Amino acid sequence: MNKKEIRKEVLFRRSSITGKLKRSKDKTIEERLLNLSEFQNARAILFYASFRSEVDTFNLINYCLGKNITAALPKVDAATNDLKLYKIKNIDELASGYCGIPEPFASADRKMNIEDMDLIIVPGVAFDELCNRLGYGKGFYDRLLTKKLCPVIALSYEEQILPSIPSQMHDIKIDKIITDKRIIECHGYKKN
Repeated sequence: MNKKEIRKEVLFRRSSITGKLKRSKDKTIEERLLNLSEFQNARAILFYASFRSEVDTFNLINYCLGKNITAALPKVDAATNDLKLYKIKNIDELASGYCGIPEPFASADRKMNIEDMDLIIVPGVAFDELCNRLGYGKGFYDRLLTKKLCPVIALSYEEQILPSIPSQMHDIKIDKIITDKRIIECHGYKKN
């Protein structure tokens, strides 16, 4: 299958997880992340604001806000076609942005850089056991992650894990994938 076909198939699978089962899977993934040393040692975390059928991140964001851990979220900059990062103080600060995805307000005093993060939590459509990630096709995270200096972890339902997905030179691998069934450890983060 090509990337477009994979996206269609996996998004259908992910959207088929509903109600009580989705909440149960989200809770399991959340608990696995909370127990990771990478999470427990982080003082600044870049999250994504979960949208549609993605693994829910709002409980995790609220957890961090309650523990004085910096929570940052991305906002699409239409002029540069890049993600800009902003610290939030409350979930209520998010508003519908690019494609309806909840985004933080662009405020100069809240702007952060990828280099400020201790941990990055990323979304994706599909993943494989080699930690290849297939996003939504715009390359926002691939461009952002070229500057990463910390671990990158994806949150995924087991239904999103494939034996392999097409990967190109510009595609950035992630370090771990947390699913409702397991934690997939990959090449592991190594600070240069």
